[in-house]
Amino acid sequence: MAESLTGGLLASALVDIPGASEVFWGGVVAYTIDAKREVLGVSDEALAHGVVSPEVAKAMAEGALALFGSDYAISTTGVAGPGAQEGLEPGTIWVGYASKVSGGAELIKLAGDRNQVRAAAVDAVLKVIETQVVFNMLLQGN
Repeated sequence: MAESLTGGLLASALVDIPGASEVFWGGVVAYTIDAKREVLGVSDEALAHGVVSPEVAKAMAEGALALFGSDYAISTTGVAGPGAQEGLEPGTIWVGYASKVSGGAELIKLAGDRNQVRAAAVDAVLKVIETQVVFNMLLQGN
């Protein structure tokens, strides 16, 4: 997992679940552009789209996938507020996901103050994870 906007809240929520150590390999809080670039390998080409973009969200997830050698990875990048960033309003969140065969990003729009947006982002990402897990189970016939 690679977090920016959620700053470790997502990892904390996951490890609150009993048995998380069986499926959760680890996470990185890559809050700055340099951390995204140097730790996760996010390219300048992806960053040219903006730090809060589907390209960066997907690249962050791909970087976490490579870093941890996991089967799946997820990432968060967005604007918590209080003000706009790169012309994007607070509550604009991109959730990236990656596996060894595919990846993508999903836009989520949230309302509230900075802390409410960050907490709601965690809830939204947990729903994305749940949806992806159920989808993969259906594909595998489980």
